[in-house]
Amino acid sequence: MPAGDAFTPEQLHDLERAVRHAETSSGLHFSVYVGGADSESRPFALELLNELDDPDNSVLVYVDPAGRRLEIVTGANAKRQLSDSSAGLAALAMQTSFAAGDLTGGLVTGVQQLGDHAHQAPLLHVNEPHKQ
Repeated sequence: MPAGDAFTPEQLHDLERAVRHAETSSGLHFSVYVGGADSESRPFALELLNELDDPDNSVLVYVDPAGRRLEIVTGANAKRQLSDSSAGLAALAMQTSFAAGDLTGGLVTGVQQLGDHAHQAPLLHVNEPHKQ
């Protein structure tokens, strides 16, 4: 999570706690990137996702406050756990906070929602050997 001068230590702590919560809830890896894009925002966010250690099991939240852009991109496996509609709801919550001038609060809320919605697939049935 590139920080630069955008966040106070307390805000960074809140973001890190939200990321840990999302990862624990979902079993996926979460990353947040705040800054400008070298190109169009979606391809740039996908490029960032693919540079992560485990892109298939990752969710990346990309925010460009100056460009007023937000992208949530998921790896191949993460997409099975996090639906587009759930990501859209989290994006809406983030955008509402951003519009009110609360970048950190929007990110914290959004990442927590993403983690809650990207629940781990339940174990439906386990075959146990019969004891005789």
